[in-house]
Amino acid sequence: ILSKGELQVSDKERQTQLEQMFRDIATIVADKCVNPETKRPYTVILIERAMKDIHYSVKPNKSTKQQALEVIRQLKETMQIERAHMRLRFILPAKEGKKLKEKLKPLIKVIENEDFHDQLEIVCLIDPGCFREIDELIRCETKGKGTLEVLSLKDVEEGDEKLE
Repeated sequence: ILSKGELQVSDKERQTQLEQMFRDIATIVADKCVNPETKRPYTVILIERAMKDIHYSVKPNKSTKQQALEVIRQLKETMQIERAHMRLRFILPAKEGKKLKEKLKPLIKVIENEDFHDQLEIVCLIDPGCFREIDELIRCETKGKGTLEVLSLKDVEEGDEKLE
């Protein structure tokens, strides 16, 4: 150990570590994703089973978050899954509001509420991947006068499902 600088890891330890990472990745995917039809979250066990079905192998030198985003992309090909939308509220000054709204339109999935009195207020759902771009756009265009507020990190349906 002193001359080479490496510690030998047994097969059992390595296997346990990989299983833990596999579970962590499945948990992250389950937290971030929903069924697009019902807007309900998937269970961790269902995600684990789906990961086994696509024969996903864990990479021990990559972060679990990076691998989770990779898994989401791969699972989209075999099952109905998408990232849960974020709910945001923008409050923009009146003069930049109209111009900025046109730039934000392609990044917004659903506008839930829009109010235009002395300033433009929009409550909307976005894809989490667009958040940084939207934040930058609002900060640059309004020169710090506009505000962006995260209302919820993931928009999911809770409670029991009603059967007809």
